[in-house]
Amino acid sequence: MSVQQLSRRSVLTGSVAAVAAAVAGFVVARNSDAAKAKSPTSAANGYGPSTRGTDNNSPKPIVALAKVTGDGIIAGGVVLTRDASGGVQGRSATCTHQGCSVLAPHDGKVVCPCHGSEFDPATGRVLRGPATQPLPAVPVRVQGDEVYRA
Repeated sequence: MSVQQLSRRSVLTGSVAAVAAAVAGFVVARNSDAAKAKSPTSAANGYGPSTRGTDNNSPKPIVALAKVTGDGIIAGGVVLTRDASGGVQGRSATCTHQGCSVLAPHDGKVVCPCHGSEFDPATGRVLRGPATQPLPAVPVRVQGDEVYRA
């Protein structure tokens, strides 16, 4: 079995072909459907599934108001808490560090199980990193005995 030596010309030709293929792949990928923006609810930091009913016109409740008790709950991808006057606030249940789903509020904190970030359930403020951004507000409204996205 003989070993063939590579010439500078063959190395240069191979390198040019590899770069041309990489550029062509980039152009094709950039213009593909995979590179197009998705709905806001499909991203890692999206706010969960759609709250529309199956006919896309009637809103679907997130949870019964009676279930939003104590430190709060997570329902429909939203951390729901009550303020002193009984009003309901919503925060994203997606950690701002790397997009993990946070745990339900407990002992006055919302904890991300992936890397240990802690947030204030009522304000979304970061209590402990690595997250540096608060949990974003998710507008909610109470209608009758149900909580809806606003």
